[in-house]
Amino acid sequence: MKTSPDTHVPLTGYADLPEDDMLARALAFHDRMAARRSVRQFSDKPVQQDIIEACVRTAGSAPSGANHQPWYFACVGSAEKKREIREAAEAEEREFYSGRAGEEWLDALAPIGTDADKPYMETAPWLICIFAQRRGGVREGEDRKNYYIHESVGIATGLLIAACHEAGLATLVHTPNPMKFLNRICNRPETEKPFLILVAGHPADGTMVPKHALIKKSLAEIAGFL
Repeated sequence: MKTSPDTHVPLTGYADLPEDDMLARALAFHDRMAARRSVRQFSDKPVQQDIIEACVRTAGSAPSGANHQPWYFACVGSAEKKREIREAAEAEEREFYSGRAGEEWLDALAPIGTDADKPYMETAPWLICIFAQRRGGVREGEDRKNYYIHESVGIATGLLIAACHEAGLATLVHTPNPMKFLNRICNRPETEKPFLILVAGHPADGTMVPKHALIKKSLAEIAGFL
């Protein structure tokens, strides 16, 4: 790799920690994130916008193909817009649950207990609609091809979920299919593809989560060390 003072700057932000400290930090972060649950019962308790802004800034720090940062986060707090999104999403979900999904998919979802009704999309204070940009670039106004779009947006979304959890917010990933209605409702161009909706807010009192969601594969099932 070729570097020069004209194109590169010194790396900052990494402390040379003792290995015991590194392990303690890794385990503490695991414990926080392992407590995260997808929530489908939200409170209408408000969440101030600057909290959402801070979480989105974390998402925007994610690595991306050629550093083009091919994402856009439409943060919807308007009651009218949330209602529009809910109605459009439920229309697609009714199609999904009435036959589009197929028997095997519906059987896989059965332990979660989901259906076409999504009242939480109006109750929760924020819907973060995430878009993947086919074209863009590192600077505003550029119109260049973006690369590794879905990989990049997926990483950014993971950071967003982690940031929301760290801030004390509950979240839910929602992916009605198709989601083209989001371009219209969020005033986004056709060159952007809806990636997912992240519902964010406080869990309602007495919120329940599926026992099925507590089953997590062991380290031996998800990783190998060669």
